[in-house]
Amino acid sequence: MTGAVKDPRRYEHLSRIRLEDPDAVRRAAAGRTPHAGPSAGRQNLIVAADHPARGALGVGDRPTIMGNRRRLLDRLQEALANPAVDGVLASPDIMDDLLLLGALDGKLLFGSMNRGGLARSVNEVEDRFTGHTAAALQEIGATGGKMLTRICLGDPATPAALEATAKAINSLAQRRLVAMVEPFMSVWENGRLRNDLSTDAVMTSVAIASGLGSTSAYTWLKLPVVRDMERVLASTTMPTVLLGGDPTGSPQETYSLWEEALKLPGVQGLTVGRTLLFPKTGTVSEAVAAAAALLDTGTASNTRSEQEVSN
Repeated sequence: MTGAVKDPRRYEHLSRIRLEDPDAVRRAAAGRTPHAGPSAGRQNLIVAADHPARGALGVGDRPTIMGNRRRLLDRLQEALANPAVDGVLASPDIMDDLLLLGALDGKLLFGSMNRGGLARSVNEVEDRFTGHTAAALQEIGATGGKMLTRICLGDPATPAALEATAKAINSLAQRRLVAMVEPFMSVWENGRLRNDLSTDAVMTSVAIASGLGSTSAYTWLKLPVVRDMERVLASTTMPTVLLGGDPTGSPQETYSLWEEALKLPGVQGLTVGRTLLFPKTGTVSEAVAAAAALLDTGTASNTRSEQEVSN
């Protein structure tokens, strides 16, 4: 699909529906087949597509590649067509598009809640909740909501950002929805915010994020793959998904790092966007298949159990 010439009017019907029948989004959400839900022993693959809402349109050396909505929807549908893809993480606009396209049957839905910390903004740490609300996620039958939580000890906006995250966790937990928290220790350098991806910094971010909210019963963590991931995963008992980011190495190096991290206790799977939707080499389908092959889907352990019973 990614290499074919496309009809420029292929998504014109979405504009027409939004104009004439906006309630169609609600009906599509109510009528879709839900996912059976996450379970221990079966890792999930979730495709992330909430970057544009924060003004982050670049992948590698292509600064606006995610800005073409038609191309992004093409690639999202190609990824979601693989049964190994369990769900999507998206901002409200993209989630609504995918619902209207009927692309989310049987999928986990995670809504992106705070996109106000625009990329490269002087207020990037003050990541206000401008996207999905917990009430809206409950209404569309979502699994939960995701929040980016930058913790910058040198930025006075950090306490308010932590408080907003805690309130969102509480609001989701009240509705028995997952709060997928993506924490980073961040620092300002030459006018730009940089995430500290040292092992100690990631462990510190985990400790802080884990204590947010009045309950952690519904909290998951979304963490980068860094050196000494054993130490990072030993710092939490919460279900954890690994994020892909914008890798600088080869696809083989990236997949190798993911493969090792996926073997660690508590890892529930991958939540990856740019690496799969805009791969350095090959097609979206090939990138998705390569990532899916790394996951523990529980098939091998189930087969062993059946053999033990039969013996």
